[in-house]
Amino acid sequence: MAIQNRLIDYKDGDVVLEGMLAWDDALPDPRPGVLVSHAWGGRGDFEDGKVNELAGLGYAAFALDLYGKGVRGTGPEENAALMQPFLDDRTMLQNRLLVSLDAMRAQEQVDAARVAAIGFCFGGLCVLDIARTGADLAGVVSFHGLFGAPGNTAGNKARARVLALHGWDDPMARPDDAVALAKELTAMDADWQIHAYGNTMHAFTNPDANDKQMGTVYDATADRRSWTAMQNFLEELFNG
Repeated sequence: MAIQNRLIDYKDGDVVLEGMLAWDDALPDPRPGVLVSHAWGGRGDFEDGKVNELAGLGYAAFALDLYGKGVRGTGPEENAALMQPFLDDRTMLQNRLLVSLDAMRAQEQVDAARVAAIGFCFGGLCVLDIARTGADLAGVVSFHGLFGAPGNTAGNKARARVLALHGWDDPMARPDDAVALAKELTAMDADWQIHAYGNTMHAFTNPDANDKQMGTVYDATADRRSWTAMQNFLEELFNG
């Protein structure tokens, strides 16, 4: 087995973006594709590591770029400043996500008819928004994502199956928000699941998260359980 990586430039209008594709060249092409949506700091080592892990599971995985080639945050203030315009304009966010999905589908290693998306933190909100648009993909997985509805997708039908992996004590997505997401997805006729992990806060998959005051704390058990849940979900999507 040899995991290969390729940096890919793609564009949304005049904005040049740079994603990374990972695949195992011992496996035949094409294979199911999994889009990976980054947290608020932009595409980095964490997301690139996840696409390599997914490649090891037999997928072609693509770490998207929302902010622009080489644009990354270096701390909470910069990260928030990069993320906020997309929270303020969810239509812009959704368009850039769909452009990224198309960029992954165009790669020769990817079976364009069999694709899914996963995301972490802000990226969890992003993949939920992909599903909310009614885009044609098999499913999405949100890891400790934000749940707030975008305001421009009411009345849509969600074709993607949805799995939300959620820390019950997440201060950025409280129990009432989880219930609201369930109601929203039900109204969209979505095939949805929400897995809640007790005594677990935001960013539970990030080993560097250790800020109880902010509510971002790594949890090894929830990290392991959520990754296993994702694997089972993808297996069901593509081989069930």
